[in-house]
Amino acid sequence: MTTSAPVEYAVGNRPALVVLLFGSTLGVMAGSTVVPVLEVIRSDLGVSGTAAGLIITAHGLAIAVSSPLVGWLIDRLGVRPVLAGGLVLYGLAGGAGLFITSYPVLIASRLVFGVGAATVFSGTTVALLALYRGPLRDRVMGWRSTTTSLGGLVWPLLAGAVGGVSWHAAFAVYLVGVPLGVATLLALPNSRPQASERTATGGVLALLRARPALLGLYGLMITTALLMYALAVFLPQRLAQVGVTEPFLVSLFTVGSAVAMSVVGLLYARVRARLGYDVLLRVSAALWIGTFVVLGVTDVPAVIAVAPVLFGLGNGLAFPALTVLVGEAAPPELRGQTVALSATGSFAGQFFSPLLLGPLIGATTITTGFLAAAGLAGIVLLILLATKVSASVTIRRSADDGSTARP
Repeated sequence: MTTSAPVEYAVGNRPALVVLLFGSTLGVMAGSTVVPVLEVIRSDLGVSGTAAGLIITAHGLAIAVSSPLVGWLIDRLGVRPVLAGGLVLYGLAGGAGLFITSYPVLIASRLVFGVGAATVFSGTTVALLALYRGPLRDRVMGWRSTTTSLGGLVWPLLAGAVGGVSWHAAFAVYLVGVPLGVATLLALPNSRPQASERTATGGVLALLRARPALLGLYGLMITTALLMYALAVFLPQRLAQVGVTEPFLVSLFTVGSAVAMSVVGLLYARVRARLGYDVLLRVSAALWIGTFVVLGVTDVPAVIAVAPVLFGLGNGLAFPALTVLVGEAAPPELRGQTVALSATGSFAGQFFSPLLLGPLIGATTITTGFLAAAGLAGIVLLILLATKVSASVTIRRSADDGSTARP
């Protein structure tokens, strides 16, 4: 039987919840922290714009590649030691930019940093899924969406403030991972499947064969990431075409998505209590369609401003729903690897989004690229309308009650 902390312990352990929600903000800050000082870094190190872009994207590739190993370690060692170690690695490798003056060394540090970020993403997700169930899990996942989106606002602002002194100083923000790693060891219970359970399960490949719906969930996560980075990368270029170039004004457009996602996160548990997962995901896809149709057909800045808000609303519904669906599809002894594969899909989607959409935009126009993104979201909606998405897969509840759990 799997050893796990009782639900009552999780509910009463506020330090664990604070640590996990705080840790969840570190994933979104991984690349955004560098953005305010990226041009200064490019100029100081004498590299091209493409090479400078790798400073932001290299960690995403490292996350995609290393996540399966991270999930394997979580399933065998338990989430607490792996997450704590990953947070320390995140802090040290990210903070190394304080002292690095060589571009190749900086890229190498970003790749190592990506391994720490992969651990943080998978570790916080697995821990939240293990500690909370039912309506409480929905509430916590909504809170996670809110704190994650708020982290996307606060951390870049802090990095930009200290980056005014030196671009190296912006990397000091990552050092928060070190004390958070120590707090993880103190606040979190540990859960680790017994060897007999791990052997009997047959591994994650057997799970994918037994539950092919997981592949559909991973595909939806990849598509979500593709669309998210299509918006992040090409919206500023679209704004420049309609005369919005001042950095502060551009930031106001992008902030709309984070604010909308934060609001939805606070309301998510109530919405989830009334709607099934299939309805939530269909609404998300419809909002994504609206996002890119608006971007593809209008030249009015005030109307364009609506698009990021629509996308944030869709992500605010889809992010917690997909997280729970993936977590519920796996038995506890394989949850780490199952969640880690979702990280691989999501960050691979982020990495390849501009590579896939960029050539189309280069050959046509940005608005054509946005309409193509709307078409992709439309395909997703058609698939969702033709299928039933639910978390009805029965999984074994851990040893705290020995019963069967359904969300």
